[in-house]
Amino acid sequence: MADPRKIVRENVPGEFFVDSTCIDCDTCRQIAPEVFGEADSYSFVQFQPTDSEQTHRSLQALVCCPTGSIGTHGRNAAGAVLDDFPLPIEDDVYYSGMNSPKSFGGNSYFIRRPDGNWLVDSPKFLPRLVRRIEQWGGLSRIFLTHSDDVADAERFALHFGAKRVIHRNELHSQPTAEIVVDGFEPVQVANDFLVIPTPGHTEGHCCLLYRDRYLFTGDHLWWNRDSEGLGASRPYCWYSWPDQCRSMERLLNYRFEWVFPGHGQRVHLSADDMNRQLGELVANMRRIG
Repeated sequence: MADPRKIVRENVPGEFFVDSTCIDCDTCRQIAPEVFGEADSYSFVQFQPTDSEQTHRSLQALVCCPTGSIGTHGRNAAGAVLDDFPLPIEDDVYYSGMNSPKSFGGNSYFIRRPDGNWLVDSPKFLPRLVRRIEQWGGLSRIFLTHSDDVADAERFALHFGAKRVIHRNELHSQPTAEIVVDGFEPVQVANDFLVIPTPGHTEGHCCLLYRDRYLFTGDHLWWNRDSEGLGASRPYCWYSWPDQCRSMERLLNYRFEWVFPGHGQRVHLSADDMNRQLGELVANMRRIG
């Protein structure tokens, strides 16, 4: 629970605040960018909500904050938004919400399908979210992009009898995972689901391409709001930058219109624009060396 005695100095006066426990995961800025801004290494309230829609999104940010660093000075109405999640994005793809501190606030996604629902990376295992997933038919598969973002995947798998999909080089984080991807060639793990190994950020990092439209990218690729282009991070590349460059270049062989990252902003572009942006990113990554 956020502590009003620890409010960061940049907060503007009003109902909502951010305290000094913020880990700068970007969750609140993705959900309510008009309300929350970015300081040096944390978020803050840059504008107080001015209407019911902004207030609602701010409350969504509050409940999704992995560290409970967002608070209100008045009555906490967060219960009113808990049943919003999973939050629809497009068609059968949803944002799970309830980001976990175990994955440094990484995003998780939910795919609702009549032949079995999927979870991509893991949110917190919270009763209201679990009940909603139960109401929607449970979980069939849990795809894990890499070891950093597994969070409560094992609890979800045990509760729903779901099978976890992970690369062998990330298996140390989920040693009892049921479906293990080997090697570095793409693997069709189900109808409409293609696992694309993208080593670099970690040794066994993988992306998931769904319906040749939606690419779930973990910590490999995201949209950079500052540069208004696709981005990748060398400082947060834990395994091999040359491998990450090669992995990024291989993605040019695929068509997709959405990037859904674990960290960073998601984005929707035309397939042609996405491919062009990706080509520019690959060139920039190689220049960095």
